[in-house]
Amino acid sequence: MKTVAVLTGGHPYDVPAFNACLRSLPGIDCHVQSVQEFCTNFGGYTDCYDAVVFFAMELETPADAPAWNTIDKASLEAIAKRGQGIVVLHHAVLAFPEWDMWTDVTGIPDRKNYQYAFGRTVRSHIEHPGHPITRGLEDWDLVDETYDAADPGEGSDILLSTPCTESLGVIAWTRHYRNAKVFCYQSGHDRAAYEDPHFRTVLARGILWTCGEER
Repeated sequence: MKTVAVLTGGHPYDVPAFNACLRSLPGIDCHVQSVQEFCTNFGGYTDCYDAVVFFAMELETPADAPAWNTIDKASLEAIAKRGQGIVVLHHAVLAFPEWDMWTDVTGIPDRKNYQYAFGRTVRSHIEHPGHPITRGLEDWDLVDETYDAADPGEGSDILLSTPCTESLGVIAWTRHYRNAKVFCYQSGHDRAAYEDPHFRTVLARGILWTCGEER
């Protein structure tokens, strides 16, 4: 069983549906908390997680120095230094638009200039069928919110793409940042995604891959 922190903040979401999705992920024990709570680290627990899922869309650059109930650089940089897995989910790919670290984590240099659209049918096309996250899957359609922004750049291993013109051309990709394995997944706006078996499979495999486990 992998223990995973799921960090929220800066964007509303369907709490019951998202939590039900997290509970359905096999072999994964999720602990939902705000980014501020994680950084405050009350009780000194942040190094116990196997991976950290970012599901927050905080737009302010983290503070240079730690302070009570704030988001600070050192606390987030420590995740990669410790080698914990990093998962960047949905709106979190556009977080921290002025922070260089998040550019390196996501591979997306411009996170300020984008458009979004609700309720679009997004065809998920398998670009890397041999990868542990996508192995054995076939293309599928998902009704979701899309972000039309720059695609991830050099150093990104593309797993899923889409022909949807209102979306990033890339839906899911992996990277490495310092000692951490990184999985980024643009999908995941609401119940339509959370209840989709393909979405759940990709998310679960992505989390486990960042933990060094391949199924």
